[in-house]
Amino acid sequence: MIRTIGLLELNSIARGIETADSMLKAAEVNLLRANSICPGKYIVLISGDIGAVKASIEVGLEIGKEHVVDSLVLPSIHPQLIKAINGATELDELRALGVLEFFSIATSIVAADTAAKAASIDLIELRLGFAIGGKAFITLTGDVSAVTEAIEAGARVGEETGMLVNKVVIPSPRKELLDELM
Repeated sequence: MIRTIGLLELNSIARGIETADSMLKAAEVNLLRANSICPGKYIVLISGDIGAVKASIEVGLEIGKEHVVDSLVLPSIHPQLIKAINGATELDELRALGVLEFFSIATSIVAADTAAKAASIDLIELRLGFAIGGKAFITLTGDVSAVTEAIEAGARVGEETGMLVNKVVIPSPRKELLDELM
């Protein structure tokens, strides 16, 4: 089970690829994702034990230098987080729907983890900058009160960093929306 993740977001694809290689060589980490995102940026998402992730991120910061836009090391992640990042969540029903939208990928990951820990909800997806102008958004579901609590907790993360774009809670979404979200 993945417990710690690290992320670097860079504004250069070439430097991003070089940084990803250096990060993987620097410590015993697993590469979860390394790819370009809109608008012409690159992300490297890794997992491993806390020491290895920190060491890998430190090397990435050194190699990426002025091209690093954002970074994070997040220990003790919620078990649903990786499935949401990979778009692998399976749901039978859509109860209340919550959506959080951010300018920052790193902020969205921390907010999703915070939201999942704050209330009894199911993370649906954490979309990381792909075909959405470099922004990120989280979708989650649960009872109205739990979704509201989770959305408020996640929104606070974005408000503190100035990266929150918007937040919504839809108490009774139409059933057709589940197919579009999955």
